[in-house]
Amino acid sequence: MKKAKSLYHGHRFPAAVIIHAVRWYFRFQLSLRDIEELLFERGVTVTYETIRCWCDKFGECFAHRVKAARRKPGSTWHLDEMFVTLRGEPYLLWRAVDEHGAELDILLQKRRDKAAAKRFFKRVMRSCPTPRKIVTDQLRSYPAAKAEIPELASVKHVFVKAAARLNNRAENSHQPTRERERRMRGFRDPKRTQEFLSCFGPIRQHFALKRHLLRASLYRRQLAARFVAWREFTQLAQNPTGF
Repeated sequence: MKKAKSLYHGHRFPAAVIIHAVRWYFRFQLSLRDIEELLFERGVTVTYETIRCWCDKFGECFAHRVKAARRKPGSTWHLDEMFVTLRGEPYLLWRAVDEHGAELDILLQKRRDKAAAKRFFKRVMRSCPTPRKIVTDQLRSYPAAKAEIPELASVKHVFVKAAARLNNRAENSHQPTRERERRMRGFRDPKRTQEFLSCFGPIRQHFALKRHLLRASLYRRQLAARFVAWREFTQLAQNPTGF
């Protein structure tokens, strides 16, 4: 039987170097040049442009595997939009999370109308089962779009006032994106922004445990289990030393 090619076939650098560079970029508030420096400290000389190529190539694959392996999404969807500026142009970043705060999906769009809401609903439904309840702010696009989707027409819809800050699940989920946006000095290209944030959410959340709710010993055990799972997702045989 013919042996399948390695995911890293044809790359000059070892898989461990590539995997760590990709994880650092999506997990922490680090720039490509920061990662270049961290690798150089460990004896690996690589340019930040090469690291960018690694993140573009492997980020989507790793994020997809993380999402496929995580527990079944909750039965409540919290949906919200945030404004982002790309080269002076305003865009809407639509985000859906479940009641546990796990990101279900995101979609960068130019508009905030019924068609945009309908497009986002259909995108989320491709990877998540029909919810029991949907929680949104009072944007009229949500009920108008929901009424035209048969699977969602009878789902309970709860509205909250944006000013009251009651939809905290969705609003709090924007914070890591805002922090990353500031670190990157703003997003620029819509396509690259969509690709980056689609990887950033799942990979970051895979390691971002709720540390304030866990004893130190339990936190370390759960984090160690996440690292074991990460090595399986990335097809890394063992945890290399020096990193």
